[in-house]
Amino acid sequence: MHNQLILIVEDHWEIREVMERYLKREGFRTVNASDGTQGLVHFRKLKPDLVVLDIGLPRQDGFGVPTEIRRQSDTLVIVVTARDDPLDELQCFRSEADDYIIKPFRHPTVVVERVKAVLRRCRGRGASRIIRFENLAVDLDAYTACVHHPTGVKELSLTMSELKLLARMAEFPGRAKERAELVDACFTESPPLEPTINTHRHNLKRKLFDAGAGVHLTTVRGIGYRLDKNHG
Repeated sequence: MHNQLILIVEDHWEIREVMERYLKREGFRTVNASDGTQGLVHFRKLKPDLVVLDIGLPRQDGFGVPTEIRRQSDTLVIVVTARDDPLDELQCFRSEADDYIIKPFRHPTVVVERVKAVLRRCRGRGASRIIRFENLAVDLDAYTACVHHPTGVKELSLTMSELKLLARMAEFPGRAKERAELVDACFTESPPLEPTINTHRHNLKRKLFDAGAGVHLTTVRGIGYRLDKNHG
């Protein structure tokens, strides 16, 4: 679950800040919105792994947001509400939300643990098609790789071979992968010669550096390559 992106749609800034703080403490990345319209904009642009949203939202009600999300994707949704009403709970699940939490919370960790539980229970839906490591996100459906900066999102210009190599490395960050294993996983149609693999690795390493991805490819002598976090 490390580094998965959680979108928080909540109009009370104190609640947003508390949820963000506790989710980040557990290794999640977060982005927030104060109303349903802004939340849907973030959802379409950033493709979060899970959305936590209040149903008492300005501009667009919370029941409309999970319904709209479900029309477009299989992204996980947890509804949060201050209204302890069985009809609201029924409407929540009719809108195809994955879980329902009533506030005020006994403690913010309740939200964090529910997020973890939904991600575990629904593993293989939505989030599994995006691989994230540090600022990097590789979308296996759109065949794109992006770097998320505080100022915006930068898409990497990669060849298909570079994208496959990056996705494979990002699945196992910090773990050395043998060259032969990378060939089998990334170049199944026409396995390249050793010098060609080195070229892909060299070009990918340069592009990650130029984009400020916060990660780099390390050559492990006698074995292969490893994707690491930049330090400093």
